[in-house]
Amino acid sequence: MGEYLNRELGFTCLGVRLSGHATRPKDMVRSRWTDWTASVEDGYNLLRGAADEIYFVGLSMGGALSLLMSTRLAVKGIVTMSAPYELPSEHPAWQIQLYSYFRTYLPKSKGKPGAGWFDMEAFKEHVSYPLNPIRSAAELEVLLSKMRAALPKVNVPACLIHSKDDDYVLPANMENIYASLVNAADKSKNYVSGSGHVVTRDAARGQVFELARDFIRRVETR
Repeated sequence: MGEYLNRELGFTCLGVRLSGHATRPKDMVRSRWTDWTASVEDGYNLLRGAADEIYFVGLSMGGALSLLMSTRLAVKGIVTMSAPYELPSEHPAWQIQLYSYFRTYLPKSKGKPGAGWFDMEAFKEHVSYPLNPIRSAAELEVLLSKMRAALPKVNVPACLIHSKDDDYVLPANMENIYASLVNAADKSKNYVSGSGHVVTRDAARGQVFELARDFIRRVETR
């Protein structure tokens, strides 16, 4: 996606590796929600050396981080994809954290690997941790509570993208985020279909890339 936006818009794009990601699952267990916000801030400061204006574009938890951090850092706009509003679990963060002392990981889904994907070739190339660290779910719960509190403070244009076929983070999450952006300068919600949760890699990725491109073009022109 970064390569596409660079080619189409000439933007300098940076894919931020969040703390605990793309190494080992036990590194994720040690990461806290403040480590993830710090990763975003590090990436932001790197980009500030190359650009005067910055957009946050985030997938899943990255979308939640984009919304939260847009109230702490000066950005021109936000694109979120498959972003959660809240976890389906009714357990508070402290209960999830307590449970993590007795069990470290849970399976990502009950179905077979790739069950939520439409482009199976893309799934074969997709790299991710095979299990979900339970402690990280507690940290995500705290992060999402911070995000929900920050949503009314978001005052920059926001483009929300979600797949109707996402069974990992249900589409209702986008509706709740959209309704909470009461002070956004401009906001839009965009549904795609024929894609699972990872919309930047699955079959509808071309449409997702175009939605992000058109949004940024519109904000830049205005």
